[in-house]
Amino acid sequence: MQERIHSAFREGARVLEAFAVSCSADLVRLAEATAESLRRGGKVLAFGNGGSAADAQHMAAELVNRFRIDRPPLAALALTTDTSALTAIGNDFGFEQVFEKQVRALARPGDVVVGITTSGTSPNVLRGLAAARDLGCTCVGLTGEGGGALAGLCDVVFAVPTAETPRIQECHIAWVHGFCDLIDAILFPDVER
Repeated sequence: MQERIHSAFREGARVLEAFAVSCSADLVRLAEATAESLRRGGKVLAFGNGGSAADAQHMAAELVNRFRIDRPPLAALALTTDTSALTAIGNDFGFEQVFEKQVRALARPGDVVVGITTSGTSPNVLRGLAAARDLGCTCVGLTGEGGGALAGLCDVVFAVPTAETPRIQECHIAWVHGFCDLIDAILFPDVER
C-alpha cells in the first residue's frame, strides 16, 4: 500500500513538472493581463463541476481574501456557489445553462473568465465560455490532455499532459496558486512576502 502511494506521488510530481514547463510562459502573460483588468475595475469569474467547482471557489477565495500577502481584496467570483441561481436555472432551463446565464448577467468586456473541465467537454462549462467570448471577455480554459472542445472557445488553454483525472486536478490547484501568486507580485510588488 505504501508503494501504491509512492507511485501515485511520483507520477503526480512528473506530470506537475511537465505541466509547469508547458504552461509557465502563458501563465505569466495571463497574470499580467488579469492584473491589468483588475486595475481597470474588471473581475475574475470562474466555474466548473465537482472538483473543478471547488477549484473555482478556491481561486475566488484566494483573490478576494488573500493568497500569501496582506493586500486589498481583488474582484473575483465563483459561479458555483449560488445555490438559488444554480437550481433555478437548472430547473427552468437545464443544467447546461447554469454558467452561461450567470456569465451573461455578471461578466463585462475585459473581465477574465476561467472555465475548468478536466475532460474539456462539459457542456455547461463550454456554454459559459462561449457566452464570455461573445461578451468580449478574456477566456481561459483549464483542462486535461487534448483539451476537448475547449480550445475553440478560449484565448488560452492550459491542458495538463495526462488523461488521469486525479493528476489533472492536482495540476489545476497548483495552477490556481501560481496564478494568484503572480497577480499579487504584479499588483503589489512592494508588499513584503
